[in-house]
Amino acid sequence: MIDTTGEHKTVCIPTTAFNLLIDILSETAQGNAVSIIPIHAELTTQEAADMLNISRPYFVKLLDSGALAFTKVGTHRRVCYQDLMAYKANIDAERLQALEELTAQAQALNIGY
Repeated sequence: MIDTTGEHKTVCIPTTAFNLLIDILSETAQGNAVSIIPIHAELTTQEAADMLNISRPYFVKLLDSGALAFTKVGTHRRVCYQDLMAYKANIDAERLQALEELTAQAQALNIGY
């Protein structure tokens, strides 16, 4: 790093921060967008829907059905990032299990998978 006087200075950072920086740079080098979100952050319905890659109206229906906890700020719904990630992990696990079952059925029926 070069300080305001033009001298080079060494900066020490924790290994975990260095590894995170490497991961961020690797993703951006591959053309992927990177977002850093605090764990305790509250997301809008649009932000949450974007993270799940679904439409906002469908996400609102999920909220109204009780699939995810949310709070209201005035008339606006907010979803906790941790809750959203737990929901995503759960649906991803359910999808993987369904895929494994379909694969097992296909193999049992000798379909060629």
